[in-house]
Amino acid sequence: MKKYMLAALCLIMAYGLYTASAKGSNKTQVAQNLNIFNALYRELQMSYVDSLDSDKNIRNAIDAMLGQIDPYTEYYPVEEQDKLMQISSGEFSGIGSIIAQRNGYVYLSEPQWGSPARAAGAKAGDILIAIDGDTLPYGYTTAEATKRLRGQAGTKVHLTVKRPYATDSIVELDIIRGKITTNPVPYYGMVDDGIGYISLTTFNEKSSQLVKEALMDLKKNPNLKSLVLDLRDNGGGLLESAVQIVGYFVPKGTVVVTTKSRDEKQQKTYKTSQSPIDTQLPIVVLVNGGTASAAEIVSGSLQDLDRAVIVGERSYGKGLVQTSRPLPYDGLLKLTVARYYIPSGRLIQAIDYSHRNPDGTVARIPDSLTNVYHTVAGREVRDGGGITPDVKVTHPEMNRLIYNMLVDNWVYDYATRYAAQQGANVPSAKDFVVSDSIFADFKAFIDPNRFEYDKLCETGLKYLRDAAESEGYMTDSVAAQFTVLEGMLKHNLNHDLDHNRHALTTLIDDEISARYYSEGDRVMRTLLHDQDLDSAKVILNTPNRYKELLAPKK
Repeated sequence: MKKYMLAALCLIMAYGLYTASAKGSNKTQVAQNLNIFNALYRELQMSYVDSLDSDKNIRNAIDAMLGQIDPYTEYYPVEEQDKLMQISSGEFSGIGSIIAQRNGYVYLSEPQWGSPARAAGAKAGDILIAIDGDTLPYGYTTAEATKRLRGQAGTKVHLTVKRPYATDSIVELDIIRGKITTNPVPYYGMVDDGIGYISLTTFNEKSSQLVKEALMDLKKNPNLKSLVLDLRDNGGGLLESAVQIVGYFVPKGTVVVTTKSRDEKQQKTYKTSQSPIDTQLPIVVLVNGGTASAAEIVSGSLQDLDRAVIVGERSYGKGLVQTSRPLPYDGLLKLTVARYYIPSGRLIQAIDYSHRNPDGTVARIPDSLTNVYHTVAGREVRDGGGITPDVKVTHPEMNRLIYNMLVDNWVYDYATRYAAQQGANVPSAKDFVVSDSIFADFKAFIDPNRFEYDKLCETGLKYLRDAAESEGYMTDSVAAQFTVLEGMLKHNLNHDLDHNRHALTTLIDDEISARYYSEGDRVMRTLLHDQDLDSAKVILNTPNRYKELLAPKK
């Protein structure tokens, strides 16, 4: 009964406030809805048969209301605002490790390079048993652990961890918390004869300056002829940072983005304000489905201005702008206040949250309903679904074997065991390879009795056999053919692992690298087997192809 009461409470609050706004209601109607909610909740607190957790109930009501608007409008009480500040500043205080939950336990998924956790001896895979002597119960959440692990720089936290694949599995760690800084440019350098490369992972307060420093350093190389800007899996951040970065490549005063809100008087146009660094250097921007928000402003505006060729997969499609507003008791509301439009005039928002399906779900705008716009040179581009690359790169679809390898942590666990057995005895980042012996060791690590994956050939044959029997086609000769096919297509784990060796080798390489090499070295290593980068190199090494891609179709 209680869960239905709470659901009703949330819906009343959400519906009352939403309809007041949606219908353009005046202040009196808003006040009436708030009074209804206050009176309703007061009655629940005074008369409901069980005691209620007021903080939890109100937070549920707030989250339910905001959840009906869009995923980006969020409430942050004072104790949760460090997450918001971290996004913009790129800094927080703590031990410096990604944590995760698995099988009811919290573990250190990845102690970051140069972090207090790594300096104190923490290793990927360490399972948290106790924090400052307090044993963690089964089901302890990552949110609860984060509150305990974060703290003022210079303070100490004592961890008791269980270390997999170690003889002395219980390890005590004294960690002095420090200031953890997110580096938005983990790697830059020359990736081919004449081609420079910059990896940009987020847009925070440091992004524009670090991109500038990287670009200036690359330009010192007399062989630099072109540039790759990697925005894959960059989820965005500060809009102003995006405008500054575009300004490095286009003339001063160029319009980069326009934001439009409900109040037409609040429309803002953002132009580049500094002299550019280079307006002629050929540029390829790499994007994928994780490229969003400010990263789409950069890639989309450079596309609209015919200043870069976009390569990869279609970007995420987030064209909504958020800002924060103070609330009572030091709370903050991060809310969507505008939509952004890039130079061609197109909005690249992929989902219209104001139009929901009857069940409350939303869907991407279909391509058939998108509109054509034009770049400065007259090339056709479309709105309503992210940035479509000028050159699309098709990646192999993930099959069930690879999916289950990742979901069930087989590759992660193998890398953890490899590091435990190998210790510090590994080659440099430039020299390490997943050799035949490492891959054979990985195959031996996979327990066929525990590793489960969908065997599509066997499943498909069973379905076809059942259909043949149901529809009366299962004669003796047909059954004999099925028997032959079943023998030929019976799955063999060793064969399947060998067949997927290329993809598995990449995953193994990434996980082992995470245990031994810095973030920059890891980025450098991924570029050795990067299909998108290979496509970019072909374009930049073929000047006529580059010019052709930026020219309107005749």
